[in-house]
Amino acid sequence: MAQAILGCIADDFTGATDLANMLVRGGMRTVQTIGVPDADTQIEADALVVALKSRTIPAKDAVRQSLQALEWLRVQGCTQFFFKYCSTFDSTDKGNIGPVADALLEALGEDFTIACPAFPENGRTIFRGNLFVGDVPLNESGMENHPLTPMTDPNLVRVLQRQTKSRVGLIRYGTISKGADAIRACIEELKEDGVRLAIADAMSDSDLYALGKACRDLKLVTGGSGIALGLPQNFHSADLLVYGGDAADLPKMDGKAVILAGSASKATNAQVAEWRASKPSFRIDPIALSRGEPVIANALEFARSHDETVLIYATSSPDDVKAVQKVLGVEKAGHLVEDALASIARKLRDAGVRKFVVAGGETSGAVVQALDVRSLRIGPQIDPGVPATQSIGKRGEMPLALALKSGNFGTTDFFAKALKVL
Repeated sequence: MAQAILGCIADDFTGATDLANMLVRGGMRTVQTIGVPDADTQIEADALVVALKSRTIPAKDAVRQSLQALEWLRVQGCTQFFFKYCSTFDSTDKGNIGPVADALLEALGEDFTIACPAFPENGRTIFRGNLFVGDVPLNESGMENHPLTPMTDPNLVRVLQRQTKSRVGLIRYGTISKGADAIRACIEELKEDGVRLAIADAMSDSDLYALGKACRDLKLVTGGSGIALGLPQNFHSADLLVYGGDAADLPKMDGKAVILAGSASKATNAQVAEWRASKPSFRIDPIALSRGEPVIANALEFARSHDETVLIYATSSPDDVKAVQKVLGVEKAGHLVEDALASIARKLRDAGVRKFVVAGGETSGAVVQALDVRSLRIGPQIDPGVPATQSIGKRGEMPLALALKSGNFGTTDFFAKALKVL
């Protein structure tokens, strides 16, 4: 059995799928696991992506889980490692990006890595260390209202420096634009100056390809999924990828489908509105859930009463989210919604549903855990950062088709497109 060569650790489920999508596009057969597999689990793939739910947990727990994932990936034979976080650098002043990056560097015996969350295809660019979403700085993009990781500072050098004792530097765009050799020379200069972590500017996909090439000899790379554009070519150039078929091929899947949306992002709000304009939908009310009303039972009855695909959603505006959080508290409100959508997913699967479109990173994590999905084979792209996937189950177990979407990703008609691809 061929060993994997690239081992990836993602801090949430949709981020993992987003990364895996990039690697498949680069010709790497990729499998995503849900959590760290058992020690004796062996998976045949070119790249392995371990999906954790570590973005918003205490930093010490995120570090512990990430190191467990690293150890499993090393046993699988991986020689390069990638720590993936959100393209909006979701974090707090205490972590978790800095602490995890520090711990992985130490475990690998390395003294330097880059940090580049840029994803130009989805409007995330970095210039002079400042992260932009479309035409506005990160702190004016709506991310300043994120309920768990509000981003109020667009300067990633400052943000990362507050999370780590390591010295943080910057690889400026003037260097990036000169290509891989110039980037490597800059890295050596930064290392001589005692820099251990460096934010890398990136304005276009060509910048990401140059960064990927420059990172050929780094044992650890960190960033958003965009930086993974440039990594597969390194393995192609070294003749380490031998599979001759299409890395995105998945078997055809039949069966009923459902859409579950828990994200409150702008993109998901627009997608929910687009679907609701002409197709059946059912809203999950967190306040009603907290009062013990039969919201889940009503949602299941709604789904059963329609022959066509339905949307079951808790998505609402930032103001509505804040109003609910004021009544229930941030943590309770989030858990109520996640648990409800996870329970609905499990019961619909038991009723014969085989295709799931899920919007929101936290929601996707809760749903795949409820469905007892342990690993996913990654298929073709639906929208930038969002591929179709199929579960890998035990022998004789019916697979599921899933599209797991980060809240901010996807076009307005994403739900319809996802159903067509699944």
